[in-house]
Amino acid sequence: MDINMIKDILPHRYPFLLVDRVLEMDNETIKALKNVTMNEEFFLGHFPENPVMPGVLIIEALAQAGGILAFQFYSEEEKKNAKVYFMAIDNAKFRKPVIPGDQLMLEVSVVKRKKDVWKLKGEAKVDGAVVCEAEFMAMVQK
Repeated sequence: MDINMIKDILPHRYPFLLVDRVLEMDNETIKALKNVTMNEEFFLGHFPENPVMPGVLIIEALAQAGGILAFQFYSEEEKKNAKVYFMAIDNAKFRKPVIPGDQLMLEVSVVKRKKDVWKLKGEAKVDGAVVCEAEFMAMVQK
């Protein structure tokens, strides 16, 4: 799935659209990509002398990938007016800084679904090493 298809699903836009490409997806998992470049606006202040991607944005990238995964279960009509909202973030761990030039691999899987409430687990990796992991809950509101 390329960026244009992603923009058809997610309401986010620059500078807050944090998924560049979906590489794989099935009913339970998604593998997506975020290219981290020095051109990202957050690097202007976080931190100018030693640029590091903020952890909350890594979590947001995982959540956006999870939103793409969840939206495949809804009809085109339901998607038009639907929004995905965070409900909880649990067990978030940051293991290594993400810096310009890194390619962030976002891997998210469904833990549980009850109607429009989703529990997901995600890992963000750079060069195969886990840099962030978290569990999160989201609700699709139509």
